[in-house]
Amino acid sequence: MAREIYLDNSATTRCFPEVVALMDRIYLEEYGNPSSLHHKGVEAEREIRSAKEILADILKCSPRNLYFTSCGTESDNISLIGGALANQRDGKHIITTKIEHPAILETCKYLASQGFEITYLPVDADGLVSPEDVKNAVREDTILVSVMHTNNEIGALEPIAEIGKAIKEKNPKTLFHVDAVQGFGKSLIHPKQMKIDLLSASGHKIHAPKGVGLLYIGDGVRVRNILFGGGQQNGMRSGTENVAGIAGMALAAKMLYDHLDEEMDRLYEMKQRFIDQATKIDGVHVNGKTGRDSAPHVISLSIEGVRAEVLLHALEEKNIYVSAGSACSSNRPHISETLLAIGTPKEYLDSTLRFSTSVMNTDEDMDDAAAALAELLPFLRKYTRQ
Repeated sequence: MAREIYLDNSATTRCFPEVVALMDRIYLEEYGNPSSLHHKGVEAEREIRSAKEILADILKCSPRNLYFTSCGTESDNISLIGGALANQRDGKHIITTKIEHPAILETCKYLASQGFEITYLPVDADGLVSPEDVKNAVREDTILVSVMHTNNEIGALEPIAEIGKAIKEKNPKTLFHVDAVQGFGKSLIHPKQMKIDLLSASGHKIHAPKGVGLLYIGDGVRVRNILFGGGQQNGMRSGTENVAGIAGMALAAKMLYDHLDEEMDRLYEMKQRFIDQATKIDGVHVNGKTGRDSAPHVISLSIEGVRAEVLLHALEEKNIYVSAGSACSSNRPHISETLLAIGTPKEYLDSTLRFSTSVMNTDEDMDDAAAALAELLPFLRKYTRQ
């Protein structure tokens, strides 16, 4: 069987071996409940404190600003629901974009059902929202704006710093939330400098385990807790902390940020290498920007004459793993809101694949994936129903 080529890293990543080793030690040796007063509890609490210090150094914030959750989706829910409930006396208007992750769009639907007014901003053909459009949409009763850092389907890098500045110029009381699940670990993100009040990240996107997320809450930002129980993490997020996952996420983040520039340079080179080869194949088109003004790890290809699901499984037969659009929701067939928002032609809506890389990928992976596309497409097109 051909060697495995995993190009679905925007869905999840393989853990760094060092992360697994650290977690293994914690599971077997420092397994106490961090809320316990005895030595085993103190050991576990020390791991959480150390993780906060590592992550706070990366984000250039105080450890007191950081909270741990089960995933990016939970961090998004706390930010939007908790932020909306805590600030509803100032208004009930919320702004987001049409290309957000379902963790944002579905939460906004829920808030709309609770009487909040949601404005969905459009994006351009590259998936970018205009800071001016955001500024124009902010009103006196706008309590929260949520814009993703990096789009999970086409790799659009939103102008977060400019958006943050525009929001605060129009209404300093409006909270700015950033879903950084795809951007954390690939970009320098400094919430205070970028006027970000709330930020979400996830462990399993950065070679840490599934089941751990990060939430940044800025100083003085009002957020109502939406989980009730033992009052852990200053009452913001009740539930016994996932100590091993938290420590693993901090180590993975440190490993990425210690070599960020060189590894991102390499990812951009691999991305361009693959695009150069793939676009030589008839009927293959790239969605969104492709240079250093795009995400280093996401490549969206629309392919004429072959359904995405068919090509995905044909590649899987060659031990190459990719996804059809986004794999961040259930496996039910659905039309991509992002592809619709950027004006993708109707015939490409179910013929788009996402190739997403990580620091574990190589030039050879990209060459072999492009060669597989070139081999498979003529064959598959012969049998496509017209």
